[in-house]
Amino acid sequence: MANMPDNFIDLTLTSPPYDNMRSYNNCINGIEEKFNNHSFPFEDIARELFRVTKEGGVLVWVVGDETINGNETGNSFRQALFFKECGFNLFDTMIYAKPPRGSVGNNKTYWQSFEYMFVLSKGQPKTINLLKDRENKEERAGDRGTKRLHNGELLNLKRKGYGKFGRRTNIWEYPIGKGHSTKDAIAFKHPAIFPEKLAYDHILSWTNPGDLVYDPMMGSGTVAKMCILANRNFIGSEINEEYCKIANIRISQQMLHIS
Repeated sequence: MANMPDNFIDLTLTSPPYDNMRSYNNCINGIEEKFNNHSFPFEDIARELFRVTKEGGVLVWVVGDETINGNETGNSFRQALFFKECGFNLFDTMIYAKPPRGSVGNNKTYWQSFEYMFVLSKGQPKTINLLKDRENKEERAGDRGTKRLHNGELLNLKRKGYGKFGRRTNIWEYPIGKGHSTKDAIAFKHPAIFPEKLAYDHILSWTNPGDLVYDPMMGSGTVAKMCILANRNFIGSEINEEYCKIANIRISQQMLHIS
């Protein structure tokens, strides 16, 4: 990011390593130990993300918390509040819900099945393409009616109708695991991929074709792959050489598929 000019990125979409939920191996130049303990320079990254984000640009930060001895770390909230200190607006606090699979969490709490998706913006978002795939209970055309005012007069009204589908809630659920998050078997060499559909839906929501999307912790390249599919430009950063190779393979395969 240090090489990027100010006001450069339309959308940043990423999921950072958080708490001690995963071990990220084979990092380069001694960085492995730091990332296994998740002591990456969050505050420096947050300030730089604000600098490189365009006015009206959006940052989607997908993150969760570890529970240690019955006490959640709360680091997700600390990070969201620090982004606000940097100048971002907390535009929406969304939920990434995952159907229960295997053993999740502990037996003393309700089943842990979600992560936060903090949607932050630099000013008001310049692009909002709300996805409308939630089926309404009924579909009807607009009609006219009247409303009796306090003085007894009738006010003519024109009421809008409802289409078959309405905008989503801010809780998005995706199936996860092999065959669901992605069909790219090589991607699962990374310990913490998120669903391609999640990335794709955020890219559609906050950008337009030709916009520039950035993933500062690119991992297996999911965001880049979905940018190609959605006709967006992308930049990714990743310190792990093994994950860079995986990402490049997935990107190349998607470009061949598109061509």
